Amino acid sequence: MQYRKFRTQDRENSFLGMGVMRLPEDEDGRVDSQQGVDLIRYAVDHGINYIDTGFTYHGGMSERIVGEALKDGYREKVIIADKMPIWLVRSEEDVDRYFTKQLRRLGVDCIDMYLIHNIIPANWRKTQKYNVLPYLEKQKEEGRIKHIGFSFHGDYELFKEVIDAYDWEFCQIQLNYLDKDEQATLKGLEYARSKGIDVIVMEPLKGGRVTDRVPESVQAIWDDAVESGTVTADRTPAEWAFRWVAAQPGVSLVLSGMNSYEQLDENIALFSKDDVDVLNEDELIVIDRVAAEYNSKIKYQCTGCGYCMPCPKKLEIPKIIDYLNAWYAFDKNPSTKMEYSTWIGDGFHASDCLHCGECEKKCPQSLPISDIMTDGAEQFGK
Repeated sequence: MQYRKFRTQDRENSFLGMGVMRLPEDEDGRVDSQQGVDLIRYAVDHGINYIDTGFTYHGGMSERIVGEALKDGYREKVIIADKMPIWLVRSEEDVDRYFTKQLRRLGVDCIDMYLIHNIIPANWRKTQKYNVLPYLEKQKEEGRIKHIGFSFHGDYELFKEVIDAYDWEFCQIQLNYLDKDEQATLKGLEYARSKGIDVIVMEPLKGGRVTDRVPESVQAIWDDAVESGTVTADRTPAEWAFRWVAAQPGVSLVLSGMNSYEQLDENIALFSKDDVDVLNEDELIVIDRVAAEYNSKIKYQCTGCGYCMPCPKKLEIPKIIDYLNAWYAFDKNPSTKMEYSTWIGDGFHASDCLHCGECEKKCPQSLPISDIMTDGAEQFGK
């Protein structure tokens, strides 16, 4: 396993980290705690020493499972990352309440890497309103946090604003070869790097969408690249995606939500290779062709400009359309439906659309947004 050293971390971190967001569940959506503990310990035993969890993952079970896995001497072997569920915060007292509960769930007295979770405009305003950063600084002074960072799902302009607002030690962004111009973007990665901030990448496989149910037209591009001799190695879609992220300058760690021993073995083997972060020009061209093919499958040509906003029902229309586009482009991958249900709050789903038509009057693309919301409600069930 390759290791890299965070700028301020007192322990070298494995280049591959384990995200504990997608542990295997039964048909009723219940996670098997013992299986989760065993998977985490297997990962640690095979060289992964960065474990990432969150307050809401698996309804709070993720933190408890990580806490159980850290017993019997495992705490000393790992770097724990956890996150403040800022969207749930309604007061300064809540900040302390959630953090204290996380320490209790994990069964630890210190969290190594602590993030403000899911920075978007509303959550950034809450961070400032409820004095979250001064609180975290106090916890750091008292030894309950080692390093302060944030995870991000906004756009580049907000990313730059957040980066410039505080002396962050690290940040976590979504990045893959399909999202290089979305959210923080490659430009944001470079900006953080220029500021000396360590960058952790999440969703390198776009929630498993670039590996599960690969469309025939996409697989044909991968196959043709090998058959034509354009590339010399026959790689899986997962390996292509991981290598693309690993090759980006400024990436300190790549997170993967591995939920089986097979995935762990495959990814550990890949990140143990000396050339995991190397791609040549021909390989980059092939990846760009695959990205273009996926993008050609976009059903609704929404640019995310936001002119349709605000919605009378406060629906985040571009975000709902983005999930729906992903649903179709990735052959109705269940991960898309899971993320839609997780991140679009009750009362703000496509099914809550009033069909008033106000958004359609303002859309530069003249999209039939009311019909799209009907489609979203039918596809996602709400």
